[in-house]
Formats: sequence, C-alpha cells, structure tokens
Amino acid sequence: MTTHTQGPDVSLPAASAFVAASGFVVDEVTPTHVRGHVDLDESHHTPWGVVHGGVYATIVESAGSIGASHAVGERGQFAVGVHNGTDFLRSTTGGRATVVADALHQGRSQQLWDVVITDDSTGKVLARGQLRLQNLPLPSYDDKGGN
Repeated sequence: MTTHTQGPDVSLPAASAFVAASGFVVDEVTPTHVRGHVDLDESHHTPWGVVHGGVYATIVESAGSIGASHAVGERGQFAVGVHNGTDFLRSTTGGRATVVADALHQGRSQQLWDVVITDDSTGKVLARGQLRLQNLPLPSYDDKGGN
C-alpha cells in the first residue's frame, strides 16, 4: 500500500466534470492563500440569464479546500468542507472574475477560509463565502487505485 503525500493536480483539465464546469482556474496556492480566476459565461447561467449561485458556492468550496489541503498535506492530511456559507451579492451575465481565498483560522482539526469572488471589469464583489473544513488523514490506496 502507498499513501499519497503530494497534493493532487488541481488544474482545470484534471478536474472532475462537475468542478471543471465551474471554470475555476487556480493561479497560486500557498498554505494560507489561494488566488485564481473564472471566465463566467452563458454556460453558467440560470434560465433568467445570470450566473447561477451554485457556481459561486462551488468555487468557494474548491478554493478553500485546495488551500486548506495544501496547508495540511505535509502532515499526511487533506481538508473537506463541513460548512459552506456563500452569499451572492451581485448578479452578472458574465466576464472574468478574480477569486481570492485566505485562511482565517488553521487549527489541528479544523480550518476556516474566507473566499471573495470579484468582477474584474467593475471591481465589485459578486459573491463571498466562508468555508469551514475538517482536516482528515489522506486515504490509502492499493496499487489498483482502490481504497
């Protein structure tokens, strides 16, 4: 049995179909900070022609989880969201948005991250979320890729 000690590939091409659909691109990761962007368009729309709030909640979950997992990776852990409180502050039909996630608290068993999604063209915040995460041991995998 082997245990994965390096973090997974967080690039958009390596993402699951669900995460890839959000369009979130990670540009920078440190143990306390994540920076990225998303190009929002009609593929993210509700039937009323504005970006769906679930896109923002997904990005908050992704950005916080990536940063929190990076912070505990050397301890043989990763982090999973246990509460995602995302507020949708402004509607948009699309455009580039910057995503910035910062650790607010990093404890032995839990972390709290703040994530802000800002419209690049206006500088206005589209959504803001706090993500509470639980630090868990990395799963072990056998050579066939199963648990």
